[in-house]
Amino acid sequence: MATPQEGKKAPAFSLPSSTGKKISLKDLAGKKVVLYFYPKDNTPGCTTEACAFRDAHKSFEKSDTVILGVSPDGIASHEKFINKYDLPFVLLADEDHAVAEKYGVWQEKSMYGKKFMGIVRATFVIDREGKIAKIFPKVKVKGHDDEVLEAVKAID
Repeated sequence: MATPQEGKKAPAFSLPSSTGKKISLKDLAGKKVVLYFYPKDNTPGCTTEACAFRDAHKSFEKSDTVILGVSPDGIASHEKFINKYDLPFVLLADEDHAVAEKYGVWQEKSMYGKKFMGIVRATFVIDREGKIAKIFPKVKVKGHDDEVLEAVKAID
């Protein structure tokens, strides 16, 4: 499958969300979307990233932007994560990692010498027409929310 590219249409998705409803990309037409993929709820890097987006949430709202976090965790795990850190945005459950595969972020990883498949931390900024405006592959968490906000402000 082709990896998504900037300027091309973002791959469609429809996933169960922490709101209790399925959320589809087509439902968000006309809004800017930050779709960020992360490996696992309640782990240090993922918590830092989620809290940074939480702290910048008002700035994203001012730019008419929806933040969606995606991981293979289920809804129950997402709800605990949201409640524990008071996250003001929606998390999507990609338990079969089908959407992560469409976005090219389900890859072989290595930890402590073991190889396994998992989500590589990445963020996609999607414009109001559903096209990918900016891709942040292999994200470094520190300062990432600022980079993404700059990218969001650059499209309008």
